[in-house]
Amino acid sequence: MFEGVGMASQVTTFYLNTYFIVVLAWNIFYLIYSFKSPLPWSTCDNSWNSELCHSPLNMIPHQFYPNTSWSFLDNISLPDDFESISYLNLTDLSQPDNTPAEEFWRNRVLRMSDKLLGKVHWDLAPCLLLAWVICYFCTWKGIKSIGKVVYFTATVPYLLLLILFFRAVTLPGAGQGLYYYLFPDLRRLADPFAWEAAAMCVMYTYAMSQGVLTTLGSYNKYNRNCYRDCMALCCLSCVTSIFAGFIVFSVLGFLAHVQGVDLHDVVTAGPSLIFKAFPLALSVLPVSTFWTVLFFLTVFLLGVDSHIMFMESLATAITDMFPRHLRRPGAREVLVLVIAVVCFLLGLTFITEGGIIPFQIVDGFGANGSILLVISCLETIIIGWVYGADRFYDNIEDMIGYRPNPVIKYCWMFITPLISVLLLLLRLLTQFSSFEYGYQLEPVASIVGALLLTTPLMCIPVFIFVALWRNPQNMTSPSSDLRQARPHKPVLTLCKRVIFKAQGPAVGTTAETHEKIMMEEPSGV
Repeated sequence: MFEGVGMASQVTTFYLNTYFIVVLAWNIFYLIYSFKSPLPWSTCDNSWNSELCHSPLNMIPHQFYPNTSWSFLDNISLPDDFESISYLNLTDLSQPDNTPAEEFWRNRVLRMSDKLLGKVHWDLAPCLLLAWVICYFCTWKGIKSIGKVVYFTATVPYLLLLILFFRAVTLPGAGQGLYYYLFPDLRRLADPFAWEAAAMCVMYTYAMSQGVLTTLGSYNKYNRNCYRDCMALCCLSCVTSIFAGFIVFSVLGFLAHVQGVDLHDVVTAGPSLIFKAFPLALSVLPVSTFWTVLFFLTVFLLGVDSHIMFMESLATAITDMFPRHLRRPGAREVLVLVIAVVCFLLGLTFITEGGIIPFQIVDGFGANGSILLVISCLETIIIGWVYGADRFYDNIEDMIGYRPNPVIKYCWMFITPLISVLLLLLRLLTQFSSFEYGYQLEPVASIVGALLLTTPLMCIPVFIFVALWRNPQNMTSPSSDLRQARPHKPVLTLCKRVIFKAQGPAVGTTAETHEKIMMEEPSGV
């Protein structure tokens, strides 16, 4: 009956497959340019730079001079007429758009025009194609090939992050950034929108409500200790995020130190952090080419690691919908190829002259956090109240041999749905206005955004109505392929009172049994 909830998450995953990989294409583009010396976003001597371009390097000794000492950052000698230089006023952040890093991003990478969709940038298209080729060959053989790839893509970034960490924390001004990071303004705790932003960060970090973790977990053996894995994943992801925060804020502190501004004025997020703030900061380091290549290589590996999970989630979901056709030998490779080709062609939209606007429309509406919150709320309500929290506990105990912490039951039933609803209300009060360079949505773009937002959500009532039409008498019965360890126990109790009685074991049909056999992973994959 609630298959539409899973379908909604897969529609969102399809959006992510289409536009997220564009970030990898931009990263490859930057990685190629990182081998040039001097870095193209460190000077104003390029063909795409405007007359108003100004560089922090105009104020400090060049990083390639021999015997360079970092002490110059504490006692910069400015010219007598410095205050009259209008184009190099770094403390006036009302015009922050003419640094070399900003102009490289705006005039070389995006090359925006007045048209919403202009010509395709054919120097970015090979980068997008290369990203798709890499991701395709990482996922075409299924979970076994992904497992081998992840050994590299998930471990090497930790080594690269460790190297970047020791470089970042030793930069001038890093202490200012770390102080800003470790001692935040506690008054922000009274701001509900700060909690909303933090919750969204957690949801995206753990890929919640996107079906990715569910897909990967489906390949485990039945008696795999999934409860222990979940706890380990949460701890590891949290520690990694905190560790990466030391690097980010150390570099931002260094950038603020070089520009002579408060750290609050340079803190940014999203593509601006990756493609403007970090390149600008790394460009003033000694041996800047090495650090820039190291940074973009780290981002690339992390991006590939995330994107192949999106591809696997979508491919597995489609395969499970049509197991009789897609579990045959060779069908998996063809399916992943079709996904890659379709998403590549759609992704060309995002590397046109106005491609950043469709990119942000899909990012803001298609992968909107409100969709994930609705899915999260419904998933926990279905688990806790419809399927039955006690019955779900029995399933987990049958798998791992013991029952999880009782607090989790009440999280499913009360805490998580309540938090999801409150966060959803907060998001509805927040206007979406984060388009690049103040772009205002045209009526057609608004309609497209509305369709992207409502399409995943419409899957939920549609599948409910289909279930009602097919079998209105057996809507809440579990799937016949899910073993019921204690079918005669109540499915839900609360304070030792029975809320919903036992439903008995589900009876499967011959067609369902055949479909289950077809869904088993072929031994050759």
